[in-house]
Formats: sequence, C-alpha cells, structure tokens
Amino acid sequence: MNMKQKGTNGSKKLRPWVFYPSFILLLLTIILSFVNYDAFIRITTAAKDFMVSDMGWVFSITGILCVIMVIAAYFSPLGKIRLGGPNAKPLLKKTSWFAITLCTTIAAGILFWGTAEPIWHLAYPPESLGIEPMSADAALYAMETMYLHWTFVPYAIYAVPVIVFAFAYYNMNRSFSVGSQIAPLVTQERQKKMNGIIDAVVLFTVAAGISASFGTAVLNMGGGINALFGIDNSKTLWVMITLVGTAAFIISSGTGLMKGIKVLSDVNVYIYYVIIALLLILGPAMYFFGLGTEAFGSFIDNIFTKSLFTGVAANDSWASGWTMFYWSNWMAWAPVSAVFLARIAYGYTIKEVVTMNFVIPSIFSVIWMTILSGTTINFQMTGRVDVLAIMNEQGSGAAAYAVLGELPLSGIIIALYLVAVLISFITATDSTTNAMASICTTGIKEGSQEAPLLIKIIWGAIIGAVSLVFITTLGIDGIKMMSYLGGFPALFLGLLSIVSLIVLMKNPRKYDRFSKNE
Repeated sequence: MNMKQKGTNGSKKLRPWVFYPSFILLLLTIILSFVNYDAFIRITTAAKDFMVSDMGWVFSITGILCVIMVIAAYFSPLGKIRLGGPNAKPLLKKTSWFAITLCTTIAAGILFWGTAEPIWHLAYPPESLGIEPMSADAALYAMETMYLHWTFVPYAIYAVPVIVFAFAYYNMNRSFSVGSQIAPLVTQERQKKMNGIIDAVVLFTVAAGISASFGTAVLNMGGGINALFGIDNSKTLWVMITLVGTAAFIISSGTGLMKGIKVLSDVNVYIYYVIIALLLILGPAMYFFGLGTEAFGSFIDNIFTKSLFTGVAANDSWASGWTMFYWSNWMAWAPVSAVFLARIAYGYTIKEVVTMNFVIPSIFSVIWMTILSGTTINFQMTGRVDVLAIMNEQGSGAAAYAVLGELPLSGIIIALYLVAVLISFITATDSTTNAMASICTTGIKEGSQEAPLLIKIIWGAIIGAVSLVFITTLGIDGIKMMSYLGGFPALFLGLLSIVSLIVLMKNPRKYDRFSKNE
C-alpha cells in the first residue's frame, strides 16, 4: 500500500521516560557549568581525554568500517530491496531528496570550516609527520585532510544507521525508535524493552552535538553580519541571531516536513551552485584544481593510513584534536539524523539510499572543499590575505569573510554565503529537532507523519539555549567539550549498526516482510 494513502490520525503523546532524562541531564550540565565551572571542565576534559586518548582508535576503526560496509551494501543483494515494498512510491523527487540530505547533514560545517580549517592545518600540521608549516607540503596535507574530514568517512558514518533504520522501520515493521538501528540483532519484544533507554541516551548525545553546530553557525553568521554591515560580532549580536534563527526554525517546522525543509533546502542548494560558479570564475581556478587533483589522489591512495592515524606512537595530539573529534561528533549526530534521513528515503531502493546519502553528497563536498579550501590556501600562501592572522585576532568565524571579501563582487558573494549559512542553520535545526521530537512521541506510524509542533519547539529552544549559554560563557571550546560527551555512547550504537548491516546483507529476504509475502 502506498504510504501516503494510509491514515494519519493516530494519537500522539509525549514519551516521558525518553524526554525527561535527556532534558534533565542537559539542564544539569548547564547548571554545573555555572555553579562549579572547574568541575564542569574537569568532567568534560576527562571524558574527552578518555575518548580520544584511550578510545580514539575505536572511533578511527569504526569510521573506516562504515565506508567499507556502505560500499558492500551497495553491491550486496540488500541493495535491490525497495523501502516500503515493491510498490512503494517515493515521497520526494531525487533533486529535493539530495538537497535535504545535503543541507541537514554537514552543509553548515563545510560553510564554516571550509576556509578556517585548512589554514590551521597549513600552519600547524602534525609534528610527528615532519611537515614544515606554511610549505607546499603543508598545503597538500591541509587539502588532503579536508577530504578526510568532510567527504566519504562522515557520510558513511551517517549512511550505515540510515540503511539499517530505514529497512527495519519500513520493511521489518519495527518501531519508530533509534533502537530499530539494531533490529536485526534482537527480537521485536526485546527491542521494545530497550527502546526507551536507547532513545533517552541518544537524545542527550545528539542534543550535545547539535548544540556545538548551532553555536558554530551563530558565530559564523555573526562574522558575516560584521563583514557586511560593520556590526560588532559580540554577545549581543549572538543573542539576536539565536532569537531570529529560532523564530525562523519554528516557522519552518510549522509548515511540515514536505514544505519548510524541502523549500529551504532546494533554495540553499542553488545558492551553493551560484557560489561555486562565482568562485570558479573569480577565484584562482588553476591553483585549486591542480592542488585538489594531487591532494585527492594522495587522499584516496592513503585513505586507510589517514583515517587510522592516531598519533599515539609519537605522542602527537593532532589527531585527537581534529580527526577523532570529528569522528566522535559525527557519531553523536548519526543515530538521530539517521531517523530523519531514513523517513524521507521511503520508496527508494537501498542502492539509491547509498547513492544519495553517501556517494553524491561526498562528491559535492569534494568539489566544495577543492574550490573554497583551495582558494583559501592560495590566498594565504601568496600573501593575498593573511587568513591565519585574521583568525588569531577575530576567531575562526572571520576566515570565510576575509577570503570572500578579497574577490570581485565580494558584497554579493558574502551576502549569498550568509544566506546559505542561515538556511543551513535553519534546516539542520529543523530536521534534527524533527527527529528528536518524533522519537519523544508515541503514535508516529508513518514516515510522512509529524510530531506535535510544541515538542519540536521545545527541543529547538533547549538546543538554542544550551548553545547560547556556552558560546557566551565558555566559548566554542566549551560547546566542543559538550559534544565529546555525546560521541562515546553513540560509538557503541554505531558498532552495533555495522553488525546489523552485516546481518541484513547476508540474507535480506529473511528479514524483509514484503519478500516473505511474495
């Protein structure tokens, strides 16, 4: 039966044992940061040190395993299975599907870090590798690292739970719970008993992760407003941006999944295309294509070496501060993001899900980083813009505007960029809180159904408040410390999702209720 033909009048109620534990834990975290700052720093630092120093190697192995498993799923018999059964019709056309997938995952990150991060790697490469800072080798390393952190590995970390949850929800008739990401490993009754605990823990992990992203976006928009209008990028401006962004998110949520996010994502992708086109014409194209080609070849050739670099043997902390932080952050986001991304995949085959959630977004990110990061590296290396000095003085959020401000038509490009940041900010918050609210709600029986608007608003307000508290008190580093708290429990769920995917690939027809009815 076509999912859109089913009734949508099911009663929806709050799941208190899922909502309140995560909500209270977030509240206690905020209170602790005010009441006993030293204790907060001590706890979060200990958590970070444990994860990246003692468990960092597990994050690295999990990330590369996700890449292998996603590719294997594409070519396995599972790849031919259609979500919702052979007669299921997609909810979205592929262009909108791609736009939503891109804009609700790492799009906000590539906007912020596409200019700032390569300069940090250019100036401070891992000491243990013996790369001279600000050299041609450092430029190549910085570009390779952008591909590592922002293309295939992060999208694979997202794609694995998307595949498992989508299959479990639509084809195994399992519940709308993050616990369904381990459905092939447990019986339906046992999963129901575990769902509440898993959902509550995951809600805290993703709330911590999205708070970091939310805060980063606020700082990024503050830098853009400063560049365009000269308004001081201060705490007052951050409060105003948060309030406006939250209001925009509420409006988007109120229009429903197939209107607000869909329209905004479609618009945002076209803005990305315009920015790319302008940089191709106005930027140092010969340089960034040459650097990108060489760096991408080296990245592919050494993807295992780079993904699994921990720096432990040489007592080098670079990997723990960058690569392992990213892997833990992606894993904190992945379980809840997967719930949303799986919902919109209805009607497509698993092979198409891999293409749209792993292949195409990764290729887009490669192109984006080649052009934007390559331009930034060129400007720094040639002395056209001292991006490093600007970041040291004004923060990482100023990097993009310093680079774009050097180009012809800079006012137009910066305005477009700022709009893209704003829309990514809204869509990422909307989609994630949509999934969080749905997990907190009973009665979500179909992918097109929505959680009550009030619950989405509550989660959006909570995340905005957490982000605002930390960027105005501890800064972005405080938010990053919080995100570490989210990555560790999500790591184990990620490993179980990999095992679940392996089980499904071995015999998908055994678990597919539509195959059994044939």
